Amino acid sequence: MNRCLGCGAILQSKKKDEIGYIPKEKKEEKLCLRCFRILHYNDLKMVELPKEDILNTVNEKGEYAFFLMDFLNMNKEVISVYKKISIPKTLIISKVDYIPKYINKEKIKSWLKEEYGIKEEILFASAVKNINMGSILKTLEKENKKSAYLLGFTNSGKSTLLNHIQENSTITTSLVPNTTLDYIKIPISEDKYLIDSPGFQYQNPIYKEDIVLLKKINPKTFLKPITYQLKKGASIVIEGIIRIENKNEKCNMTLYMSNLLDIKKVYEKNEIGKEYSCKEISIKKNQDLVILGVGFINIKNDAVLNLYIENQNGIEIRNSFFER
Repeated sequence: MNRCLGCGAILQSKKKDEIGYIPKEKKEEKLCLRCFRILHYNDLKMVELPKEDILNTVNEKGEYAFFLMDFLNMNKEVISVYKKISIPKTLIISKVDYIPKYINKEKIKSWLKEEYGIKEEILFASAVKNINMGSILKTLEKENKKSAYLLGFTNSGKSTLLNHIQENSTITTSLVPNTTLDYIKIPISEDKYLIDSPGFQYQNPIYKEDIVLLKKINPKTFLKPITYQLKKGASIVIEGIIRIENKNEKCNMTLYMSNLLDIKKVYEKNEIGKEYSCKEISIKKNQDLVILGVGFINIKNDAVLNLYIENQNGIEIRNSFFER
């Protein structure tokens, strides 16, 4: 039984619209057509696998799990999935290389335990900068485990981490959800291995099937937060699909999201973004407005905001880890 080295799907040449398809004349290839197009053309084709199916497999067959969560996506939906993992586990904050240096990582740990009730060990790691990569193997040795599932939401950095651990790996690293479609064993020492798993997807993402926006959402370099001071009636518009309008006399906010995104300040006469449904929200000083799959906005003072967005369920308000 041959499997695609990119996504792990069983290779087949009968049904072009199903996963694992490879043309008969290309049967010697190691990648299915989908992974080939992702790798060479960055061709978008989203595939959604049920969260419960992945969790059931891990909880029934696994002896340990590492769950990746990046700095911009520490939110209720991600952590609710993490908590459903019933086997021993470690939470890894990935892509730590782009977190601004003034942010205290120990405070983030304390905040995750307090705000979201995380009880397990929390590691900070970066495959790009080789930060804490050795801790994964050390954890397995300390826990006396031979294998661990590697889990996380789309673009949490799973495949990049595995490609770093195993330099000759051919796992497809892409911005496209959901690249890994099956479970792929990756040896990390003579007697230990990780199992790359299908990525979870957000229930209410804003990017849908927009490959251009999907590329922008993921930071490529060091994150540079942007602060805006809004007078009454002024708004911040993100990529033309999220509008945040200030209803107070003033509102100061700092955006923590990819610097590739098109973000602009507009005023009341500018109607951009107002075609979406509007919801008035009240936020207290030093709370965060979280946009699932995109990042968060730290609000510096008590504020009343009008939020224009297609899906209001993609929003969370939380206490911030700043000034704790």
